[in-house]
Amino acid sequence: MDCQPRDSNSHSRVRTTDTTIYLTLGNKESSLAALTVTGNIVNITVTLTNHSSIRHKTVAPYVSFSVESGFSGGLGLLSMEDVIEKFISRLNPPRVVIDNESCENATIIELVSASKHGTLLEVVQVLADLNLIITKAYISSDGGWFMDVFNVTDCDGNKIRDEGFLNYIQKTLETDALRGLNGVMPCKEHTSIELTSTDRPGLFSEVFAVLTDLGCNVVNSEIWAYNSRAAAIIYVTDKSSGGAIEDPKQLSMMNELLCNVLKVNSNFKTPRMTISSSRLMHTQRRLHQMMFADRDFERLESVKHSSRNHVCVLDCNDRDYTVVTVRSKDRPKLLFDTLCSLADMQYVVFHGTANTERMEAYQEYYIRHMDGLPVSSEAERQRVIECLEAAIERRASEGLELELCTDDRLGLLSDITRIFRENGLCIRQAEISTTGGKAKDTFFVTDVSGKHVDPKIIGLIRQQIGQNILQVKGNLNMSQKLPQETAGSFLFTYLFKSLSSQNFGLIKSYP
Repeated sequence: MDCQPRDSNSHSRVRTTDTTIYLTLGNKESSLAALTVTGNIVNITVTLTNHSSIRHKTVAPYVSFSVESGFSGGLGLLSMEDVIEKFISRLNPPRVVIDNESCENATIIELVSASKHGTLLEVVQVLADLNLIITKAYISSDGGWFMDVFNVTDCDGNKIRDEGFLNYIQKTLETDALRGLNGVMPCKEHTSIELTSTDRPGLFSEVFAVLTDLGCNVVNSEIWAYNSRAAAIIYVTDKSSGGAIEDPKQLSMMNELLCNVLKVNSNFKTPRMTISSSRLMHTQRRLHQMMFADRDFERLESVKHSSRNHVCVLDCNDRDYTVVTVRSKDRPKLLFDTLCSLADMQYVVFHGTANTERMEAYQEYYIRHMDGLPVSSEAERQRVIECLEAAIERRASEGLELELCTDDRLGLLSDITRIFRENGLCIRQAEISTTGGKAKDTFFVTDVSGKHVDPKIIGLIRQQIGQNILQVKGNLNMSQKLPQETAGSFLFTYLFKSLSSQNFGLIKSYP
């Protein structure tokens, strides 16, 4: 059996014999763990000669448990490193402490656990999904331990006082994030469609028209458009069964027709599409991955761009880190978005802080690549800057916000997006949801040049759809007027630049 010793700074060290692995915990020579392999079962026995307590949990002189391992024949699920990680996690269970007394205007959440790759992003993802606003964050995940503090409020800027919700936050963090249960999950209720393509007016009108013609009901979806690229994740059900689409002929036809739609005007990048009925992943995390894979951070030479965010990448030679600082306009889920970008570039955050004040956000990270090296070239430094700018901007709320609430029905989205297209509106961002037979959809729209929409056009659209069904959020007359850049200031809204050579003809590209 081959098992290499871990780094000297790691939480544990291992040494092996033919059938037994001995694990020394930290610097406690009196704490010895024996892992005995029998088939694909690893039996772990801990001997504590001083009968001491580990992290507030009293442990008997001998403690044992068994887990399946994948290194001895392929029948198991875990590698040896996973086994050791589970063992350390068992001895040091994750701890979440919620403090509502120390800070006057925020609830403080403290988290401590054995560190593993991805824990920080999973924790921030859980907080974002609970609609908590992170006003401050202190991050440390070095030396084998994950120790973070977050100051959070609700969407209105108030402390979290509901005891039931506080208990739910604690339970969700301990069970889902810190134990690694948050992420991809099996799903048999929906068929998921992932697509990336060149953005153009009418794109999603055609996509939803195809799905309607095939008898597919859209139950949930999220759409992002940025830098002439568009990405969407769409969850559909079969109108007959109400469940996932399983007919191979229907799936094949769906794939063919949607590919025809995506290929129109995709003259500089190949569109991508995946249809699956087996797994459901965190939607916004997946959208970041899709946009990054589509290289939406790359600027076209014909598109002039001036970022209103400030990203700085510096060396920290004395500690072998790269220091990344980000200043931008604050908004919900901003920390989640920047951490997604760092994870997609395969950087690990060892230390960091985040702070918001007067609608401006400041973030600082000490990072290394997963291979242990800091940023080592000017090209890599520039790529980090471009990717972080894209992560912040790709789902900034650009355009006029429209909210639709009505009874759900087959073809609803096809009709709504067709009306948008016929009146010259482009969807820059959308979130589609269906609960209890009711559709509640949010759209951010601009005109075809990326500018704010004429109020008269919105009035005509509301007459077609229904005044009580489609509501305008915010002040229509003041909607997203795009400011001019001034020296020393950040621009907090951006202008979507369309390709001057792009054909904006409304082409029906399916039979």
